[in-house]
Amino acid sequence: MNDVFLAQEYAKELEAEVPATLKCLERIPPELFGWKPHEKSMELGYLTLLVAEIPLWIAHIARDPEIDFATFKHIEAKTTQEVVDHFHQNLAQAKQALQGIAEGDMDKPFYLKANGQIIFTSTKHDTLGSTLNHWVHHRGQLTVYMRLNDIAVPSIYGPSADDKVFG
Repeated sequence: MNDVFLAQEYAKELEAEVPATLKCLERIPPELFGWKPHEKSMELGYLTLLVAEIPLWIAHIARDPEIDFATFKHIEAKTTQEVVDHFHQNLAQAKQALQGIAEGDMDKPFYLKANGQIIFTSTKHDTLGSTLNHWVHHRGQLTVYMRLNDIAVPSIYGPSADDKVFG
């Protein structure tokens, strides 16, 4: 498969996940950002930000040879709207970066680092695919946090228990 076609397919997959992701992000109230279901779990605010931020990872994977956790900048969102706005900005960067993929780019290596130390390496093609899956996984985790806090879970791949179909 050619790299431009693969990038277009990843862009379609990204776009297909946007409506449900946005519905989730819009429902997380900032007063619950510090909540977590277990001492070993991440806080709801961090998880929400992670779901909003993964499209930025996609942009970096498509454009750059690496992400280093030591230098990767995170915003400190105080409101739901800041998270939603951040998501839209990251999504726009991801779409633009995927449109910039040229022949030969997908086989280039991508490195995930922590303080300069390589913790993962793979092709951009494989990394993009696993990152989209990672994003969907964390959105699913977010819906569990939502349920535990009585936040209505939106329809994602079909009706949820909060949809009128079941009520």
